[in-house]
Amino acid sequence: MTIGEGLAVLVARPGPLEESETFERTAGGAEANVATVLTQLGVDATWLSRVGDDGFGRYLTGHLAARGVDVSAVVTDPGRPTAVYVKERGSGSGRATDLAARDSRMLYYRTGSAASALSTADIAAPAAAALLTRCQLVHFTGITTALSESATGLTEAVLALPRRGRLVSFDLNFRPALWAGRTEQAAEILARHVRGSDVVFLGADEAGAVFGTEDADRLRALFPEPGHLIVKNNEHSVTGFSGTERVEMPALALEVTERIGAGDAFAGGYLAALLHGRPLGQRLRFGHLCAAAALTGTGDVAELPAPERLAALASSTESEWARVRYADAVLTENMAL
Repeated sequence: MTIGEGLAVLVARPGPLEESETFERTAGGAEANVATVLTQLGVDATWLSRVGDDGFGRYLTGHLAARGVDVSAVVTDPGRPTAVYVKERGSGSGRATDLAARDSRMLYYRTGSAASALSTADIAAPAAAALLTRCQLVHFTGITTALSESATGLTEAVLALPRRGRLVSFDLNFRPALWAGRTEQAAEILARHVRGSDVVFLGADEAGAVFGTEDADRLRALFPEPGHLIVKNNEHSVTGFSGTERVEMPALALEVTERIGAGDAFAGGYLAALLHGRPLGQRLRFGHLCAAAALTGTGDVAELPAPERLAALASSTESEWARVRYADAVLTENMAL
């Protein structure tokens, strides 16, 4: 189960936003993105959220359902709208209001959204409660807990539930703007979430902003509690800790199209490999491969190669992995098909 806000995404044409006459509609939201990666990798996934009683809300639930995600626990809020964000894309024209080529910027319209009203009542509802009793893992991010005080109550309630073999996964995803009015509480709340979770993903830069260090080993010393701690150092490597095991895994060579959604794809790949019982090194490689799919695509949702191809790449030797170029690996697969 993934828990969090979904957003309708309006993607502008490259160039100054004020000149974009058309927008491509797509879907976004960290936990929704993770759910769609999981289903592509053979993991049954459900998404718990709240959407408005509007076209964007119906689009989001339909979009996820079409990708195999169970949306039966999604609540339709009659009084609050579905969140929206506009993705501005640069063309590199050099004009004052244009971004550099391939750069993007997000403009969020989520204040007072349906998902900001997430609360403990949402996991107590019969549909959600039934799904929780059956699921092996619950995943949410720092975005969810930052949405509102009631959403923080929800995520802390999830951490407090008896585990009964269920894992809780947390991605820091620190967004300072969402903590406006609660900035002084953010570090304490987020540290509590890290310590209370079984699987934790930390972007090194975000961890530095919140916890004062970007160093993977110092972060492990600061947070020994999670069984799995994954530190995304930069675009070149990720350090994974599983119990006392430590593995640093280099990323794949690729040409980046857009960075949005890569962290969510990494989390989905790692979690799917974890649920499938793969060792730490392969879990990190699945994360890198799924992130690569997002980095070389144009939408928030990663469209993955066949799971069999990912498994073959994740099982390669160290020297083979070092030689893999993602685009070539995907092209080889497509030609074989």
